[in-house]
Amino acid sequence: MVELTSLWLPVLVSAVAVFIASSIVWMVLPHHKTDWRTLKDDRTIQEFIRGQGLTGGMHMFPACRPDDLKSPEAQERFKTGPWGTLIVLGGPPSMGRSLGQWFVYLVVVGILVAYVAGRSFGAGASFQSLFRLTSVVAWLAYSGAAPCGSIWEGKPWSFTWKNVLDGLAYGLATGAIFGWLWPDAAAT
Repeated sequence: MVELTSLWLPVLVSAVAVFIASSIVWMVLPHHKTDWRTLKDDRTIQEFIRGQGLTGGMHMFPACRPDDLKSPEAQERFKTGPWGTLIVLGGPPSMGRSLGQWFVYLVVVGILVAYVAGRSFGAGASFQSLFRLTSVVAWLAYSGAAPCGSIWEGKPWSFTWKNVLDGLAYGLATGAIFGWLWPDAAAT
């Protein structure tokens, strides 16, 4: 067993590595460029949403609460569609805030990976064993819930699989760093 406090270096280095890798994935590589479609007339949509007085949060249409679906009018609206969800941000997007939150998340993932690995292996464990376990744990943390977005929210499966593959790359990077920086038996 290796104490969590002994694993701060692989936690931080893996967080920085995944932060850089994700920046490259989203800003340089072309595979996410087609994820989001544009609206034909986004100004009209913006004005309509503003007129609805929506606050930040998740909204669904048509409303499908059980009581709403009892009326024939609601059943007809639900049958004819369109159906959708709308996420309204509570204010203008902030890349700095989002990147900061993303980095904190990466550190939390690193801590969880370190916890699982530290309970599973002692100092001096082999690179291969560490790489296998920490890669899978990190991959699950980075993309294990991605299919839920397609199953429940209607996100395209192509978007989901790209995120799962991105998560695999991040998991492999995390596993390699944990295997590389794992304490050896002589250091303990």
